Amino acid sequence: MKIVLATKNKGKIAEFSGLFRPLGCEVVSLLDLGDIPTVAEDGATFLDNAVKKAKGYSQATGLIALADDSGLEVDALGGAPGVHSARYAGPEATDEENNAKLLRELEGMGPEQRTCRFKCVLALYAPGGELLTAEGACEGVVAEQPLGDGGFGYDPIFYIPELGRSMAQLTPEEKNRISHRGRAIRELEPRLRDFLAKVGG
Repeated sequence: MKIVLATKNKGKIAEFSGLFRPLGCEVVSLLDLGDIPTVAEDGATFLDNAVKKAKGYSQATGLIALADDSGLEVDALGGAPGVHSARYAGPEATDEENNAKLLRELEGMGPEQRTCRFKCVLALYAPGGELLTAEGACEGVVAEQPLGDGGFGYDPIFYIPELGRSMAQLTPEEKNRISHRGRAIRELEPRLRDFLAKVGG
């Protein structure tokens, strides 16, 4: 059985491939498939975007497709940047520009007002219309300044009080254990075999 991963991000490809290989699946990504039209991420929620991408790439390839959508929700900003996390400071914004904009908007607020979470939704879609979704979240607070040089995106300003460190200060193993994507993958994992048996049979 062949699965297409709806991403060109090599880190995600490695992480998601680990889900399917033990189940005997052949895994390909958008990097392997050449010229496939991009599915627009214009949904109102992470779930909307993940399902839209999984369905779109499944229909384009005729394969089962796994897609994810994720981002940062800040309570004081009504859940923003949310689905706009990657382009918060503009369509071509860098991670540093997105972080700087967020820090400006929270200036003067204390830790109790800076609560936030990383959220990830996974969607697995089969050509026959079967859909499986999973969600993971990781709670934290927005730090007052970037901390650490690991990770990417909002990791340097995502502070985890219980660990006393930012996401960018964690080892890859520590990050996988607590991250929103790691939790979503672990929620999906026990249901995968049944889903694949259903759509493959």
